[in-house]
Amino acid sequence: FFTTKPIGKGTGLGLSISYQIIAERHQGKLICQSARGEGTTFTIEIPIHQSQPF
Repeated sequence: FFTTKPIGKGTGLGLSISYQIIAERHQGKLICQSARGEGTTFTIEIPIHQSQPF
């Protein structure tokens, strides 16, 4: 793991950890839509029923 952030300013792992929780643990989707000058939207989809327990 490598980061360019100064000490005490976060690790930059938020999106990676979010993906692991949503996609890998809950079989969901993390969708990112970005438009230059307009912003970014993250959509989270998590199934109501889990396909297999973890």
